[in-house]
Amino acid sequence: MAIMIFSLQGSAQAQKKYKLLTLDPGHFHAALVQKTMYPQVDKDVHVYAPDGPELKAHLALVESYNRRNTDPTHWNEIVYTRNDYFNKMLSDKAGNLLVLAGNNKNKTNYILQSVAAGINVLADKPMAIDKTGFDKLQQAFALAAKNKVLIYDIMTERYDITNIIQRELMGMSGVFGHLEKGTPLKPAVVKESVHHFFKTVSGKPLTRPAWYFDTEQEGSGIVDVTTHLVDLVKWTCFPEQVIDYKKDIRISSAKQWVTEINRAQFEKSTQLTEFPDFLKKDVKNGVLYVYSNGEMNYTLKGVAVKITAIWNFEAPAGGGDTYYSLIKGTKANLIIRQGAAENYNTVLYVEPLKKTAGFAKSLVKAIGDIDKKFPGVALVPTEKGWKVNIPAQYNIGHEAQFAEVTKQYLNYLQERKMPQWEITDMISKYYTTISALEKSEKKN
Repeated sequence: MAIMIFSLQGSAQAQKKYKLLTLDPGHFHAALVQKTMYPQVDKDVHVYAPDGPELKAHLALVESYNRRNTDPTHWNEIVYTRNDYFNKMLSDKAGNLLVLAGNNKNKTNYILQSVAAGINVLADKPMAIDKTGFDKLQQAFALAAKNKVLIYDIMTERYDITNIIQRELMGMSGVFGHLEKGTPLKPAVVKESVHHFFKTVSGKPLTRPAWYFDTEQEGSGIVDVTTHLVDLVKWTCFPEQVIDYKKDIRISSAKQWVTEINRAQFEKSTQLTEFPDFLKKDVKNGVLYVYSNGEMNYTLKGVAVKITAIWNFEAPAGGGDTYYSLIKGTKANLIIRQGAAENYNTVLYVEPLKKTAGFAKSLVKAIGDIDKKFPGVALVPTEKGWKVNIPAQYNIGHEAQFAEVTKQYLNYLQERKMPQWEITDMISKYYTTISALEKSEKKN
């Protein structure tokens, strides 16, 4: 299959150094990019941010990686905290690769102005949270092409081993057949994720900034973690295909609803005893109502898809975030579950429409082919089909996935080119989430 290439002029330099910039790191994802070192990246990192607890938390997390006993990092953080921090970053030109993870209200504008200044951008999701942001994001991609720089968003879920093997099995017609079209009432692809406001990161309870609970700054649930789910649908079902969002995507319905956060929960998550003024618009009788949950139904190239993102305050004892992924084929359904039955680990199941000896033979052969890439993968019979046992060594964990995304992005920078499908994936993804936002109905 031919792949269109977005190319940057000039030859690649295998050992070219990139210098990181970090702008207003209000989300811990900015630090996770630095949980490992990269041979192409200089140890000096210039940080531009207002002084305060968010910056201190970021620097403390990076320093914890520098001080750990096993494989410590060696980052040197050079910090600027005056009020003109963004303009100072642009004028200093102290680095050529901006890591952006924080308050989403100004994120798209930061991306646009950074690529205008000739800076490559590695941005946490979401890169746009409303229609104005989506329009600016399109401008940013056009300007990035003109200025010979690359924009990339941090899609960690592509590096989860269960997602990888689900994608591999989809490409094996003897097992999967071909992708069903489905209907809005019975979609062919269903993805649901459940997250929690209070959680542990790098072994410590996470303190969320108060703005994380404000949909005007963080974005509502229908445009936030849904980006991962929308990305996985395209990446899994139509790998390396260029998408034209104007022709290939149709939103049929969408809705949002709230998570209720009481004052004690808010304090537990933020360490703040009062709701700040900017949140009082969402407070009723001492309870904060956050539109953090969203659902959308749409078609991608004629395939019916349902996406759901749910936020609870805290997982039950022994629990954690959960993920569900159903992809329907003409021969079998491929299902990822991460519930209590799986001890909150992602597990892939193959459930054939007809459990025959011929199907079993095809599946064994398919797993044998996958075993050549991932030795140790095996099948365990279940009532409805088979569970795919994946050795624990391939489950690198969410935090380590940030390094994998960064390595891929650095490869694109080193090669000075990015496949066109990567660019259209990003643009079409944010078109999908923003269009769903505009179509959604709000319900308490």
